[in-house]
Amino acid sequence: MSRKTASDIRDPSLASAGDLRIQWAAREMPVLRLIGKRFAKEKPLKGIRLSACLHITTETANLALTLKAGGAELALCASNPLSTQDDAAACLVMEHNIPVFAIKGEDNETYYKHIDSALNHRPRITMDDGADLVASIHKDRGDLVSGIIGGTEETTTGVIRLKSLEREKKLKYPIIAVNDAQTKHFFDNRYGTGQSTIDGITRATNILWAGKHVVICGYGWCGRGASMRAKGLGAHVTVCEVNPISALEATMDGYRVMPLLEAAETGDIFITVTGGLNIIDREHMLAMKDGAIMANSGHFNAEINIPALDSLAEEKKQIRPFVEQYTFPDGKSIFLLGEGRLINLAAAEGHTASVMDMSFANQALCAEYMVKKGKELTPKVYPVPEEVDNEIGRLKLNAMGITIDTLTPEQSKYLASWELGT
Repeated sequence: MSRKTASDIRDPSLASAGDLRIQWAAREMPVLRLIGKRFAKEKPLKGIRLSACLHITTETANLALTLKAGGAELALCASNPLSTQDDAAACLVMEHNIPVFAIKGEDNETYYKHIDSALNHRPRITMDDGADLVASIHKDRGDLVSGIIGGTEETTTGVIRLKSLEREKKLKYPIIAVNDAQTKHFFDNRYGTGQSTIDGITRATNILWAGKHVVICGYGWCGRGASMRAKGLGAHVTVCEVNPISALEATMDGYRVMPLLEAAETGDIFITVTGGLNIIDREHMLAMKDGAIMANSGHFNAEINIPALDSLAEEKKQIRPFVEQYTFPDGKSIFLLGEGRLINLAAAEGHTASVMDMSFANQALCAEYMVKKGKELTPKVYPVPEEVDNEIGRLKLNAMGITIDTLTPEQSKYLASWELGT
């Protein structure tokens, strides 16, 4: 427990190391830096209590500092038990007096205790990555709802959960689906998840990708990114899908497409990125060859049926950090990485700062939007306002030194008119 502010972190002495890494990440986050400068002048979040359930990384730390610059009163907790960077958490607490409740490797009981601690902040704005904060409010902390203006959601899985709440007419306050912004999912999911997933698996295993048979389960934006990066390293990529349009797209992109049970027989590395349940199940594990490796980059550790794996194996042992070997009665072994949790955060550092720059710019500007407009909104899941999305794109291009054309008045009129033709 930190002495500086009510928090629960691993080791306050890590703060100075965390500070250096947070500064390093900031170099690659020019959009968030520009927003932070404006926030520091205008204080659009002044006095707003904000609870955030996010991966506690150096990139998230820069978001937290931007929100604090805007006047927000923050409390943070982790959105995954293995994703916390303990030095970043320590720096936020010890150097910036921001309450953080997160310890890398915390058990499930501690994980939910930390969520409750962040909610004890009595937020007016919630910020989520996976919707565990919102789910906890709806299940156990209904006392908080009347004081909440609105929220934001970072990831595909969380948006799915929130839209389910909305369909059942149980969603109790408005939330912006940050994940669905063009400046988020096109870049964060495709380039961020694509690169960081490969990075996490490489760090955990030290494998050579060239020549490997890699099976990607799911061809959404994350699956597209992982497939592209694995192919770029020389792997033979097979895609498994349930959506016919996504499967067709994967085929047109040059990948083999087949049912997972068929791919299980030849795959060397299996990566799940679907947001679904038991994607790799008992029958797939039985069909896998000796030495197969399984990893997940979907939000929850539900995509690989770990209870089924436990029941099939007669022996389980950890042979490297983040690598568990499961030996079957016939002598076959298959390997699970990172306990089936987000491998890019469990074994690596998650998305690069330059990618998270746009994602967290969306979070910051959508929090500002909620403070301004939230009381006018009904309990629904809303898209990111187009003007926010475009502004982030403009700021990112400017930071990269890239200029683009603009339409002339004549061109704008042509695109807006039905009367002009051939």
